[in-house]
Amino acid sequence: MMKKIISLLCVIALAAMMITGCSQQKGSQAEYVSADAAKLTALEASGLKESEVENLTADLSTKNGVDYYQVAFKTADKSYTYDVDALTGTVIESHTYNNGGNNQQTSGDMITEDEAKTIALEKAGKTNDEVTFIQSKLDMDDGRQVYDVEFYTADYKEYDYEIDAYTGEVVSFDYDAEHYSQTNTSGGTMTADEAKELALSQVPGATASDIREFETDYDDGRTEYEGKIVYDGMEYEFEIDGYSGAIRNWESEPVGRW
Repeated sequence: MMKKIISLLCVIALAAMMITGCSQQKGSQAEYVSADAAKLTALEASGLKESEVENLTADLSTKNGVDYYQVAFKTADKSYTYDVDALTGTVIESHTYNNGGNNQQTSGDMITEDEAKTIALEKAGKTNDEVTFIQSKLDMDDGRQVYDVEFYTADYKEYDYEIDAYTGEVVSFDYDAEHYSQTNTSGGTMTADEAKELALSQVPGATASDIREFETDYDDGRTEYEGKIVYDGMEYEFEIDGYSGAIRNWESEPVGRW
């Protein structure tokens, strides 16, 4: 009799473990819909087919505690963005914009690729003849559509701008001049004034009064100049090697961006 009771208890325990395991497995199967499924949902909501659109992207993001895909694409005359719930696959929010076709940007219109290039060149103080474009494409950055414009000059300075596709605002800017060096007038370590002049030369129109921070530092025994320039709505932070004159780091962003 005792053996039967023990056997029965074992069966009950085993059954409970199986139920618990199945329940956990079922809970773990709650997964996001795929990016392709989110794209399909957005296309269906727009009434368009994939063959009728271009630059179709789906980026996973979070807003107000909700995980969602921001699906973006465009046609010849319009641009679309759809926020698709990552768990339910339903459209949370959508926007449609008319694509801008001229130099005068109107509210809600997307600027053109050529306009984005022009903005980047103006910010760099360069003309089209002075640079070689690496790429200029529509992309997504933190839920917003931007043009990623990259180009370099004859002296191998490389510029990378992200331009808001609707406002024309410079979202971010990277400058790479690792191969650039200048001959110091002192023949050795460049002076602080020379470092300031070098930094200002990268921001056309800026003057010494626009340098808000500047200091001399030493890294592994090498002189290094660090500072910040604020000019024309942009903030630039730089690090310059005091011996070679190479710009080791250059960062830029709109003033007050968070």
